[in-house]
Amino acid sequence: MSTLKERLRADLTVAMKSRDELRTSTLRLALAAVKDAEVAGSSARVLDDPEVSKVLTREVKKRREAADAYAAAGRGDQADRERAEGEVLEEYLPKQLGDDELATIIDQVLAGLDVSGPRAIGPAMKSVQAAVGGRADGGRVAALVKARLAGG
Repeated sequence: MSTLKERLRADLTVAMKSRDELRTSTLRLALAAVKDAEVAGSSARVLDDPEVSKVLTREVKKRREAADAYAAAGRGDQADRERAEGEVLEEYLPKQLGDDELATIIDQVLAGLDVSGPRAIGPAMKSVQAAVGGRADGGRVAALVKARLAGG
């Protein structure tokens, strides 16, 4: 059975053999983040694929934020490096939903819930996030849900 973590390890070996420094260092950092998540808490455990995806999503978000910070500080070379690392990690995540697909999913979920107004954001977000399944950034989802609830 091929898990996401095993795929990361296999790709790391390939990157090391091909002397791809960017990919090697990025995959090492990603595997270290996965290992940290596995040993966090009261007892060590092995993460399943959805949990590994969450860790990778968090790492991509860190890279994006770091790239923005470096760019704002005038360090374009470091910002480019962070963006490149983020792109490497995104290869291991599910394909992100387009705006139209995301809007359709949100509309279907909200129609099924029959909710409206700002007080419904919490339950609506919970249901929408479950339907989206990590295929869209949480900020994007929240903005669209808030807009739909405010307009409905």
